[in-house]
Formats: sequence, structure tokens, C-alpha cells
Amino acid sequence: MVVPPYFEIPPRAYGGVESVVADLTDSLIARGHEVTLIGAGTTTGTGAELVPVWPLPIPERLGEPMPEILHAALTRKAVAELAAGPGLDIVHEHTCAGPLNASSYAALGLPTVVTMHGPVEEDLLRFYQAVGSDIDLVAISERQRELAPDLRWAGMVHNAVRTDTFPFRADHDGYALFLGRFHPDKAPHLALEAAHAAGMPLILAGKCAEPIEKDYFEREVEPRLTDADQVYGVADAVAKRRLLANARCLLMPVRWEEPFGMVMIESMACGTPVVALRGGAVPEIVVDGVTGFVCEDPAELPGAIARLDEIDPEACRARVVEHFDVARLGEGYEAVYRDALRAKAIADPLDRLRREYGDLDAGLDRRFDEGRRLMRAVERTETGPALADREGAVDAA
Repeated sequence: MVVPPYFEIPPRAYGGVESVVADLTDSLIARGHEVTLIGAGTTTGTGAELVPVWPLPIPERLGEPMPEILHAALTRKAVAELAAGPGLDIVHEHTCAGPLNASSYAALGLPTVVTMHGPVEEDLLRFYQAVGSDIDLVAISERQRELAPDLRWAGMVHNAVRTDTFPFRADHDGYALFLGRFHPDKAPHLALEAAHAAGMPLILAGKCAEPIEKDYFEREVEPRLTDADQVYGVADAVAKRRLLANARCLLMPVRWEEPFGMVMIESMACGTPVVALRGGAVPEIVVDGVTGFVCEDPAELPGAIARLDEIDPEACRARVVEHFDVARLGEGYEAVYRDALRAKAIADPLDRLRREYGDLDAGLDRRFDEGRRLMRAVERTETGPALADREGAVDAA
């Protein structure tokens, strides 16, 4: 299991990919598999062995290109050593540059499964098209797969949570919650406008560290804040659960093709409904009118907030237990791994046969060409009776 070097596994606060990897790792271990994590730091909060290729996580370098390249190089060496030592069956990549190592892993007899955690953007699309024949690519939502039908998808596995680690509440406090990055794609300014129009205070919790996030906060969020609102900052695992469980609703006014949206299933696990704009995987996760409301336009958000009494918190929790619990995560990826290994088992003998047949075919061609050259040489030197005698000998034979 190859993870990015930016956060711990599991993360203390921000880190959606890291949360999924931690839960997947423990789910696979519970199903009887041996899992090794390749990442950063000295310890892991999972049951897997950690092979650290960085002494400490490097959150301050998130977004830089060089750590991605270096991490891929360090990982390739670590995988080769593991393959030569205790042995491996499969490599599961969760990093950006890591799939570039897939051909090297194939030479070691290892399939490479890659989870596409991000949106299907143009550069990423071209990247996966370029390495597509070397990897087994997994989508995290049907919408993500629909947006890139030409990619070589090995399957779709929804992200998941450990439902029992999220506190359930049937009654909630009187605030709405925004939980996510302060980014135009997440549009917390629309959450503020909707909450104010519905007469409800808003708590905003999330990451605001990168330049685009800071600029957006100053331009769009800060001018809209009122005395009733609260900017919480980054919430760790404990604070996040408390904020979600007590909130009247989670506001998710996304303005992009959300690949999945972990916070939605975390909210519903607490019995807290989601009020969201349609975008990406939102309609796959939120059942409109049952576990929240899916709106087409920001102007519809205040009206949806006013209808929250129609939503049963028990239905929200049940939706996560049935469709997005961690048990389904391990089961889904186990099926992908088995398909990848089965395909490799079929492909390896065929590749060997093609190579061996090609060598045999080339050898026969060389022998045939040598025979023809010899016959022509003989024909040029033999004339008259000698040629007739040789032809008669051939006929007799």
C-alpha cells in the first residue's frame, strides 16, 4: 500500500486519502491479508507494517512537484527490496506519480492497482491514458468513471468509514456546518449565504493554508461572516466528530465534479443530514428527501434547510451502514486485487508463448533462408548432366 508522504496514517486532522487508506488497510488485515504500508514517519495507527521512505511526514510541501517524484523513486526501491525479500502479490498506489513505476513492478511480476482519488481533470486524464495499459485503475464513484469512459477502469469502489467510530445523535443543535477546504470548488461563501437566508448560524471548519485558499477566504468568506458565525479552523478527528454530530445539517455547496466527498458519509453516520448542490458524486451518496437534499441551484439551499424536519436521522445512519461502511471497502478492493492477479496469471503464459513462438518462428525463417541461398548457389555451379542427375535424385527421394 503506497501512500503519500504528507500526513500520518490515519491522519490526525486533514487527510481524506489517508483516512481511506487506514480503514482499507485494517479492513484487509481483518480479512486475513498481510499489508505493508510505504510512506512517511516511524509509526502507523493501523495493523500494517510501515516501511518509511521519509523520516517524517511533510505537510508543508503538499502541492510541490519534487516530493511526488522523489517519493516515486524511493518507493520503487522499497518495493523491489520487499519483492526480493518477504515477497509481494500486488502494489496498490494512492499517490500521483507512483503509477509511473507500474512497468517496473510488472517486470517483478507485480500488478499495480491505482485508486483515482482526485477529479478527472485534463492533465490527469492524459496521464492515466498514457500509463493505462500498465495499471488497474479504480474509480471512487460512478460519476468519476462516467466522466472518463475511455480509461481502462478495473472497477469502482466507494470510499467508506468506520461507522461505529462516529457518534450518532437524533437531536441536533441549531447551527449548520461547513467542513472542508476554503476553496472556490467547495464554495463556503455559498454556505454562508444559504445559512444566513435560512436564519441559521454557520460554523466553518477546514484547511486554509495554500495561497489560493487564503486569497479566497479574504475575498469571499471573510466579508460575509456575521457575529453569529464561527470560523473554527482545522478540526482534528475528535473535534470533527463532535461538530458533525451536533450540527443541524452539513452544507455542501460544491461547484465542481466532486469525486466522492468523505464528509458527506461522515455526517450521515452521525445522523446529520446533508444539504448539497448537485455535483460529481453527490447524488450517489445523498438520497434526496431521505438523507438530505440535493439542490440544483444555490437559491434552493435556504428552502432545503427549512425542510430539515422531514429527514429522519436514523435513515441517515442506516444509509452509511448499508452502503458506505468499511466492511464494503475491504470486500470491494479484494475483488479488484483478485481480478488483477487472475489477469496476470492468464497474461504471463501468453506473453511467454508469444516470445518463445517468436524466437522459434524467427529461427525457422533463418534456416529456410539459408537453405534457399544454398540451393541457388548449387544451381549456379551445376550444369547439364550434373544438374539432371541431382534433380533425378531429388525426384527419387
